[in-house]
Amino acid sequence: MSPVNAPEVPKKFQPYVPEHMEMREFTFRALLIGLVMTTILGSANAYLGLRAGMTIAATYPAAVIGMALLKLMKGSLLEENIARTVGSIGESVAAGAIFTLPAFVLSGAWPVFSVHEAYWKSVALMAVGGTLGILFVTLLRRVMVEDPELPFPESVAASEIHKAGQQGSKAAKILFANMGFGALMYFLGSIKLFNISRDVIFRVGNFGQTLKLGRAINSPNVATGAMTTFSAPAVSPAYLGVGYIIGPRLASLNFAGGVVAWGLLVPLLLFFLGPQLRTGLPADAGIEAWGGLATAVWFSIVRPIAVGGMMVGAGFTLFRMRRSLWLGMKRAVADLKKSAAAHAATSRVDRDLNGKVVFTGLGVVFVCMVLLYAYFTGMLGGGAVAALVMIVLGFFFAAVSGNLVGMIGSSNNPVSGLTLCTLIIAALLMVSIGVSGMSGVSAVLGVAAVVCVSSAVAGEMLQDLKVGHILGGTPAKMQIGDLFGIVAASLVLFFPLLVLNKAYGFGSRELPAPQAGLMASLAQGIVNHNMAWPLVIVGILMGFALIMIEVKSPMLFAVGMYLPLETTFAIFVGGIIRWATDKLRDRRGLNDAQKARVENAGVLTASGLIAGEALCGLVVAGFRGFQKPLPVIFANPSDILGGLAFIVLIVVMIRVPLANAGHPDEPAPPTAIM
Repeated sequence: MSPVNAPEVPKKFQPYVPEHMEMREFTFRALLIGLVMTTILGSANAYLGLRAGMTIAATYPAAVIGMALLKLMKGSLLEENIARTVGSIGESVAAGAIFTLPAFVLSGAWPVFSVHEAYWKSVALMAVGGTLGILFVTLLRRVMVEDPELPFPESVAASEIHKAGQQGSKAAKILFANMGFGALMYFLGSIKLFNISRDVIFRVGNFGQTLKLGRAINSPNVATGAMTTFSAPAVSPAYLGVGYIIGPRLASLNFAGGVVAWGLLVPLLLFFLGPQLRTGLPADAGIEAWGGLATAVWFSIVRPIAVGGMMVGAGFTLFRMRRSLWLGMKRAVADLKKSAAAHAATSRVDRDLNGKVVFTGLGVVFVCMVLLYAYFTGMLGGGAVAALVMIVLGFFFAAVSGNLVGMIGSSNNPVSGLTLCTLIIAALLMVSIGVSGMSGVSAVLGVAAVVCVSSAVAGEMLQDLKVGHILGGTPAKMQIGDLFGIVAASLVLFFPLLVLNKAYGFGSRELPAPQAGLMASLAQGIVNHNMAWPLVIVGILMGFALIMIEVKSPMLFAVGMYLPLETTFAIFVGGIIRWATDKLRDRRGLNDAQKARVENAGVLTASGLIAGEALCGLVVAGFRGFQKPLPVIFANPSDILGGLAFIVLIVVMIRVPLANAGHPDEPAPPTAIM
């Protein structure tokens, strides 16, 4: 064959830091910064997830914070890579924890959520799940990060942020300034300088009386009116920030669920149930007492309907991704074979943890799982079955999670949907082998917790490994760093949950924990046969109707029904702020580089507000939970001051991004993909 016709040999990928270049990488300061960030960002996401039902990806803020701190210490690019890798893993542990650990309490499997009763069990579930996710990804890393069919959008964006290091100082100032501002605003509301939210009771007709409506209704005991409570949007930097990040369409969809719950279902149910509910009230009960009944109807009837909707929403999310899921399943086996057949890497940028260490670690983790689940079920056979289910599903779902992150990013990774599938399979298996009662519920939730943490960690870890692949980091050092991060997050993240539960209680209006409520309802309902199936089936049918009218995310709609209206309303306003900012940006005729800077500054502003409220919220919850009252400025805080505080937040969220558009001749920064 002539040289002219010879097939073209594909070029080997060249990382940003060449493989032969020696550079400081796994240093104590990089690891320490990462460990501090993983506990802080993990705690912030635990707070946000329990209150708003969603978390934000930590890769971008971890990259900005780590880069800013290490620049002060004259750190290297690869040290920044290690700090970001370790710093972002806590968010995935938190996501897995908040979806499942509160479910133990809500289901009654753990009567008390205390250090003595629940700490080491929680640590074990998080540590086993997190370690498992890292070990699975280590087996698949080489094949998946080099797969040309996986674009890894968020990994590419994060690597560009590191490369564009000159942007770090300005970005860090925006992030830290808004963290302080968000914390300040939340604290001022907590000490009652202004009113954070207000419930307004709406009444139509002579509600509560028992008068005959006419021939259309035969019963003489039907109320002639309807009522509901409608909440103003909460003055919450975090909720506004969440709405800004998810955008106006998703924020509107989330709010629509709340409007249907409080504007349709609650008044409709009270219209027909009014006479029956009236018997439980004193004769001179005022409209405020009926407002309390509206909340009770929402909690006892509407939220189980929302659970059915969330079930369909999670299933529909997986159905829409069925091709990707099927490809992920097939490639998981193929990738494992390729990885096992690959020769030992000699290059620094291809060096993973030793295979013997990985498989030994998997064996140790499996034994730990058998013992852990035997403790939950009270029988060794049940523990072995639960561990076997977990190890098989954990591997496949870790691979699927990694593939989904490679295609759509970790922000869109349907971890709760994968966990729901695991929970249902585990629950049916527990029933089939005769495990029932609270031991069965504990085993089911234990399997779900490990798989949830494992899947979330696997996706986040693979995303960070792709960033390291682009920058020229050493995979083995990143994997070791994340093992440290898993240990730190597992030991620490129980305490934010403890403080929040002590202050408000899981499942309360202040701490609704929607995904955990779903997991608890399903585990109890399947294992103990005591689910409110009529209401859940109504929600399931509602979910199918939402699918048929092509609602983009039935899951988000159902979560909106489950959350308090003041929460979804504030998230909706945050989405409107994003829409207004984008409109003002476009009217100014900015070029692409300026638009990218506005987008970056907006995401940083929102992320800072979220983190600021979350951290201050944990402090305030600590004072409340341990009965150390904060000072109170006004016994009856002003709604007018609350409105002014709300306006100040809106102005800041619009002005800061637009003020950072920069000069038209400045180069475009990397786009922040959250």
